Amino acid sequence: MKEHVQKFGRFLSGMVMPNIGAFIAWGLIAALFIPDGWLGKWGPAATINTMVGPMLQYLLPILIGYTGGRAIGGQKGAVTGALATLGAIAATSSTMFIGAMICGPLGGWCIKKFDEKMEGRIPAGFEMVVNNFSVGIIGGILAVLSIFAIGPACVKITDMLGAGVGFLVDHGLLPLTAVLVEPAKVLFLNNAINHGVFTPIGTEQAAELGKSILFMIESNPGPGLGLLLAYCVAGKGETRSSAGAAAVIQFVGGIHEIYFPYVLMNPIVILGPMVGNIAGIFTLSILGGGLVAAASPGSIIAELLMTPKGGYFANIAGIAVAGAVSFAISVFLLKFFGKDASLAEAQAQVAASKAASKGQAVSAAAPTGANVDIKSVKKIVFACDAGMGSSAMGATMLRNKLKDAGITDIEVIHHPVSEIPSDCQIVVTHHELAHRAVASNPSARVIPIQNFMGAPEYATLVEELASARNGRAAPAAPAAAEAPAAPAAILLEKKNIVLGCKSVTPEEAITACGRLMVDSGYCAEGYVQGMIERNAGFPVAIGSHVAIPHGTNESRQFIQKTGLVVMTYPEGIVWGEDEELVRLVIGIASQGEEHLDILNRIVEVCETEEDTDALVDNATVEDLYKKLNGLS
Repeated sequence: MKEHVQKFGRFLSGMVMPNIGAFIAWGLIAALFIPDGWLGKWGPAATINTMVGPMLQYLLPILIGYTGGRAIGGQKGAVTGALATLGAIAATSSTMFIGAMICGPLGGWCIKKFDEKMEGRIPAGFEMVVNNFSVGIIGGILAVLSIFAIGPACVKITDMLGAGVGFLVDHGLLPLTAVLVEPAKVLFLNNAINHGVFTPIGTEQAAELGKSILFMIESNPGPGLGLLLAYCVAGKGETRSSAGAAAVIQFVGGIHEIYFPYVLMNPIVILGPMVGNIAGIFTLSILGGGLVAAASPGSIIAELLMTPKGGYFANIAGIAVAGAVSFAISVFLLKFFGKDASLAEAQAQVAASKAASKGQAVSAAAPTGANVDIKSVKKIVFACDAGMGSSAMGATMLRNKLKDAGITDIEVIHHPVSEIPSDCQIVVTHHELAHRAVASNPSARVIPIQNFMGAPEYATLVEELASARNGRAAPAAPAAAEAPAAPAAILLEKKNIVLGCKSVTPEEAITACGRLMVDSGYCAEGYVQGMIERNAGFPVAIGSHVAIPHGTNESRQFIQKTGLVVMTYPEGIVWGEDEELVRLVIGIASQGEEHLDILNRIVEVCETEEDTDALVDNATVEDLYKKLNGLS
């Protein structure tokens, strides 16, 4: 049950959180330039204020719908979801956040199902026509449906929720929401509650009243501050010495998760933040506190920035009372009921809980995601950030190992981690991308690996697949699983093979690769920055003393034509936090699949560290040119 609630909460907050910056921009513009705002009497304020209404009415809901559609159906789903959301907006003058949370995923789901039905049935050359018209037709139909059905229904839902909040306020019961909010935060449902529930309702209230107390129910930093200060007074050993720094990070930085381990060490102390938040909400209700927009993260700085003119006393009082009450109760509980516990163990427990709440792998070696019948596996996807380098090489290696094991009925392909096909059963990806892979295809089993060259997980997976087939001969492989045809043009030119480079830092090596690619007309400068960002996300060293710098998926727009560059570093480069040795650096810019043939050959000649070392120590420019272009 908890897992399903977390998953639903992640999905709700996942539509709002990527767009929090837009909510903050709206809140700041409203706070500054509405007639009663800080700069409301300034000459241009009236003109600037004309943005407030359209941002709330159109921009924010469409962003939510776009994001929700993208989560389900990729870019086409995003556009379809935005179209459907516009229909809901047109149905009413009410702010349509709830409608966006319905229309966005609905649009993504509809286009995803259409694509599944049409897979393999579109005549060659008509793919773009079908893709564009399917989005236009399905999006248009959903927009009309939203006007007459979804929009009016959401108005009723919004009215009911608003009435519920009004009931709690009118009867003085709003503080009791803290009884649910504080334990939910420790279970990592805080973003789901804050951005999935409070932010949409609070934004509509703020548009009408100029502020909303709902923005402060979850984000108030006072309860967590009080708990951590209590550990400074009544804690013992490591917990006492570490609580002061944690309090600064929590209160100023807004990282509430830092106090969760202190709760898990002594679960009874959750009563401190709980009662403290009740007192804080009560104070805010009495004094008329509230924010103009969501405070994210929930730091004292964000709270003050989002405070409307004339609201500082109420909001500071609400935070101070929450902190003081939480401190007093937590000190009492620690003195009389506290017990010695390991902060490290509690932190590990929090890490595991956070990973579970995000669908992440707790261990890099353990599979994650859905349980899959291994006998039914027909498609395996290798996923990396851009889908052009490390994943392509990993797919080649596994494809070869499956072939050696006599398994030829499984298609092995590669894709960007954000675009994993819905019909694959297994996804292999770098362990730092495992959580994104699970989010991209929750129905697949995700196998996280440390590197793409020679990962031990390959042999384990092949053995598992072979055992499931009981040694029976498999049918012939589908055409899609065949190795790509030889390229029509030479992609690695002799001038782009540089031998005997002096040892440098990884970033310097990537920059050198990028400069060579720019000079050869393969890409613009923006792609080089994408290569650096890609390595910063996680190192492009893939094992066997090889690194393959390439850009992020977003930076592919700067690629001008497909090409590769090769640089050898005989002394080696210490690469990344794992301090992996790299002696062969291969820069990649690819608009399509043309480069795969060369990557396949790299896999063949650099399968082990010894292979790469022999290549670097002995190969000439002519040797590399012939070997990697398939000319020898």
